[in-house]
Amino acid sequence: MSLGNTNCPIIFSDKPLKPVEEIEKSIQKKYRLQLWSPFIKALKDFKLVEENDKIAVAISGGKDSLLLAKLFQELKRASKINFEVIFIAMNPGFNQRNLDSLKFNLNHLNIPCEIYDNNIFDVADKIAKDYPCFLCAKMRRGSLYTKATELGCNKLALGHHLDDVIETTLMSMMYMSKFETMLPKLKSDNFNIELIRPLYYIEEKDIIKFTKNNGLNPMNCGCTVVAEKTSTKRREVKELIDNIYKNDPDIKKRLLASTLNVNIEKILGFKYKGQKFSYSDNYEIIKKDI
Repeated sequence: MSLGNTNCPIIFSDKPLKPVEEIEKSIQKKYRLQLWSPFIKALKDFKLVEENDKIAVAISGGKDSLLLAKLFQELKRASKINFEVIFIAMNPGFNQRNLDSLKFNLNHLNIPCEIYDNNIFDVADKIAKDYPCFLCAKMRRGSLYTKATELGCNKLALGHHLDDVIETTLMSMMYMSKFETMLPKLKSDNFNIELIRPLYYIEEKDIIKFTKNNGLNPMNCGCTVVAEKTSTKRREVKELIDNIYKNDPDIKKRLLASTLNVNIEKILGFKYKGQKFSYSDNYEIIKKDI
């Protein structure tokens, strides 16, 4: 799909839109500590980009994926690793205003992106009318996997950030009675491809600051079914974290760190490859070790 001429984007920032050269420079200069450094750290810690990778970066039109695309462009210029990156954007049924916003931002940011159509919004609304979000997310992921595989990619990069990770972790504990987190890298069950999350260490507030200060106007929500409605449970968790954050700015980093410091000896049970392991079953062994 050709990007062509577009209308003005949706208003997200009230500041003048900066030239792409200034926006790119700000990633390495003004926002190096908040954006570039944690991006590189995640790549190294989790081996997200390796020699001869062909990576599809999925662009939804929102602030997170637009930043992710620019970070990859900067990485391509700066890295000694031999890898290929391509940009894909699925149109699941955006209204014209949102589609114009997507095209406008891709043009301005010099992101060569293939936009392909898929009527997922309509399908999800018909099949799961009461709560289409879960089905929609699953179908969108499958569509992106399919497209990336068709293009010969071995990895698909998504724009989930640190706030997404810790919100998902707390939601699993509070509403699903289990402790699990959003992983930085995982192999797809149905496709020969890995999903990677390079924004894993980046806080949402810093993405918002970067976006607003550069005058960018990404989509807030492109959904035509339940536009701009966040899951009630996710909103509750987000508000809970935000309230604690006001008095404890390190809470997000500590919550993430807790997922790296799970003490198997002091939990009641865990599951591995579908098999459950109980603290009670292993108590005598643990007691002897102590």
